[in-house]
Amino acid sequence: MNFIEELKWRGMLHDSTPGVEEHLNEKMRVGYIGFDPTAPALTLGNFVQIMILKLFQLSGHKPVVLMGGATGRIGDPSGKDKERVLKSFEELDKNLESQKVNFYKFLDFEKGANAAIMRNNIDFYNDMNVLDFLRDVGKTLTVNYMMSKDSVKNRLETGLSFTEFSYQLLQSFDFQKLFENDEVTLQMGGSDQWGNITSGTEFIRRNLSAKAFAVTTPLLTKSDGKKFGKSEKGNIWLDATMTSPYKFYQFWINTSDEDISKFTRYFTLKSHEEIESREKEFADNPNQLKRLLAEELTIRVHGQTAFETAMQVSNLLFKKADKATLLGLDKESLEIIAEEIPSFSMKKEALATGINIVDLLAEHTAIVNSKGDARRAIKNNAISVNKDKINNHTIEIADSSLLHDKYLMVENGRRNKFVIIVE
Repeated sequence: MNFIEELKWRGMLHDSTPGVEEHLNEKMRVGYIGFDPTAPALTLGNFVQIMILKLFQLSGHKPVVLMGGATGRIGDPSGKDKERVLKSFEELDKNLESQKVNFYKFLDFEKGANAAIMRNNIDFYNDMNVLDFLRDVGKTLTVNYMMSKDSVKNRLETGLSFTEFSYQLLQSFDFQKLFENDEVTLQMGGSDQWGNITSGTEFIRRNLSAKAFAVTTPLLTKSDGKKFGKSEKGNIWLDATMTSPYKFYQFWINTSDEDISKFTRYFTLKSHEEIESREKEFADNPNQLKRLLAEELTIRVHGQTAFETAMQVSNLLFKKADKATLLGLDKESLEIIAEEIPSFSMKKEALATGINIVDLLAEHTAIVNSKGDARRAIKNNAISVNKDKINNHTIEIADSSLLHDKYLMVENGRRNKFVIIVE
């Protein structure tokens, strides 16, 4: 696999320094991407960069994951219109440890000469005092050079602290240290990192009289022009505790038809030929393309079992599912369902000796407007509890009916589903 050609056809190459393709074609090279632990988990925006490292490795090169134990303490001004709020060291360290786990899912850290390695840039600065930094690092670039970068220019009107101004120096020095210690000759990242990355190549040129290279990718955007941030509200996280496998799966299912081609190229591990063949086969069925991508990514990010659970929840909510499907769901799946459809809470004491179905529907929920509505719905064969049809308004519901000792699923007609949470 030719790495640069692979990025081009996937639409993932934004910019590169001259000679990078020839450099990579000569032999196995070492390249890195940095990840600052400013959030407790990684997002789809980060996943683009993970894919870059994965494709780099599949092309026969050696990827390096650089965790930003140091740079995370400073805050990157790139792409931000105001000063970041600094996080505590404790929070950053905790975030870093939780993020590290993700990389072992996606990259091979064990086999072959091009096995991935992980570094933490805090190690570059632990024994460096401020005078050493100013003398050895700060002297490399002029203020004029640093101010020419977009990440600085775009902030001059709104204000830029010396702390964030110095971020460029740290990222540049990171590249130099990795060049010296691990023979890293290539830094990759999003297009908003171009200024920081090329500053790193300048560090290596000036301080080591050597040549290094840069590659950037477009920022991930949707068809409406909105981009996926890395820590903003509403993100899709790669951590199941922050975005459930079901919601992760549904994100791809619900993506727009216009985005599916781009998303497939960004995130699938299928080959050029496989993708184009699949797109040709399902040219008139974009929903099938979404299902195929949703399946691949949910399994890759969360595992086969999580994918199967996501499918069970999806089938229960959107397709005609039987009682066995409902009974087969674990407690976590029912919690997800309770978040996705209207739910009501009631005390468990009310079920201890049984409660009349009409009273349950009319007095403890808003599933019906009145007891009269409840009786009419039952008469019309519209009410089900846990997939069992209710055909008599005198039926009593007891706590023995609870799923996982907590949930009742009630349906009023084919499409109106509700969860009663009993505590």
